[in-house]
Amino acid sequence: MAAVNPYLTFAGNCEEAFNFYKSVFGGEFLTISRFAEIPAEYKDSAGEDNLVMHVALPIGSTILMGSDSPAHMGPVNAGNNFSIAISPDSEADADRIFNGLAAGGKITMPLDKAFWGAYFGMVTDKFGIAWMVNYDHKS
Repeated sequence: MAAVNPYLTFAGNCEEAFNFYKSVFGGEFLTISRFAEIPAEYKDSAGEDNLVMHVALPIGSTILMGSDSPAHMGPVNAGNNFSIAISPDSEADADRIFNGLAAGGKITMPLDKAFWGAYFGMVTDKFGIAWMVNYDHKS
């Protein structure tokens, strides 16, 4: 069964927000990575190396995830500051889910192999809900 988790997007204050959430809910980050870790060929904006590329904080059986939005993605506003991250059980399941969500919607990043080794894509469904599909080959 695929796991579903909330994914929050911030305009440069992701680390501050997640440190706050950690103080409220407790626990430790499963991961925190920065845009400095992105291979050069994937970078679109300079001066954003210290921004959070991805952070994950377990809260009960859910994982709250988040990142800062690089400048080339446009401004972060209420309504575009969250998405739902889904982690399918297989690459085939990722294809099925992604294609289903894309029907009548808009693909914002095609499903493909990502530099961190996962099979990843982003889509906004026909109801305006943003989804991130990430199959991690290591899981």
